Parts: sequence; structure tokens; C-alpha cells
Amino acid sequence: MNKRIRQYIGLLSAVLMYYIIHEGAHLIYALFVGAFRKINFMGLGVQIGIYEEQMSNLQLGIFCLSGTAATMVTAYVLTLTASQICKADSKVFKACLYYITIAMLLIDPLYLSILCVFFGGGDMNGIALLFPEWAARIFFGAMLVIHCLLFWRTVLPTYKRAFMTGEPDA
Repeated sequence: MNKRIRQYIGLLSAVLMYYIIHEGAHLIYALFVGAFRKINFMGLGVQIGIYEEQMSNLQLGIFCLSGTAATMVTAYVLTLTASQICKADSKVFKACLYYITIAMLLIDPLYLSILCVFFGGGDMNGIALLFPEWAARIFFGAMLVIHCLLFWRTVLPTYKRAFMTGEPDA
């Protein structure tokens, strides 16, 4: 399988896993507090619908933080296990986990620090019930910088070595 096809498979797997993990955490929490309404499919996206009136501000804040917490924990696990992942023989498997790691590291901190201003608050609306929005945006901005450094210094070199060793692309 050539490199371009592996990249597309990796990108598709990253999008799917991001939605499964991020929205899955929202779903689990909504079910836990008894506020789940429905799963909304919107274009290429998915959103967990809830009965907000059944939730306190604390519960709504936790609901909104749950997706980000899940993606960040996943990012750290994938980063810490990158050298083990790269021992796999399958280049497709490694490509998928490489792109999934990038998505988990960068999407939420980027959105919650910068993009939420331009595309609607989303999870930031609930997080702002727990912390001042400016403080949350600064926190996620700092996390974005840390995650970029983590990617640049750890993830990228590990996967680069793994893809340079082994058989050349077909």
C-alpha cells in the first residue's frame, strides 16, 4: 500500500476516533447524570444532545469538559506508548495511530484557546460555567503550546524513525 493511501486511512481514522472518544465521553457522562436526549448527526460532525434543564451548572460544565479530558488522556497514553506502537509491522496501523495522536493532542486545545471565538463556543460555553472564559482560554492555549512541543520533540521523531526503518513504500 502506498504512502498516500496510508495517509488518507490515517486521517479518516483520526477523525473517527476523535468523534468516538470526545463525543463518547460526553455521551457516557450524559447517561450517567440522566440527561441524555439524542445523538445529533450534523454534516460531517456528531453532537450529543442533552436535557440542559435537568443539569446543574456544575454538571453542565463537567459534561463540556469530559470530551476534552478524554481526548487529552488519550493523547498522553498514545504519546507515552508511541515507541511500543512503532514496533508494529503494519505501516497502516502506525499511520493511523500517528494521525490519531496528532488529533488528540491538538484539536481540543486549538479549538478551546483560539477557534471557539470564531466558530461558536461549543464546549467553552459549559466550561465557562466552571472557570472564567479568559482563564480557560489561557489554560488551553498553554496546553496547545505544550502539546505542540510534545508532538515536535517526541511524537514526530519517534514515528519518523519508525517509518524510515523498514521496507520502502510500494
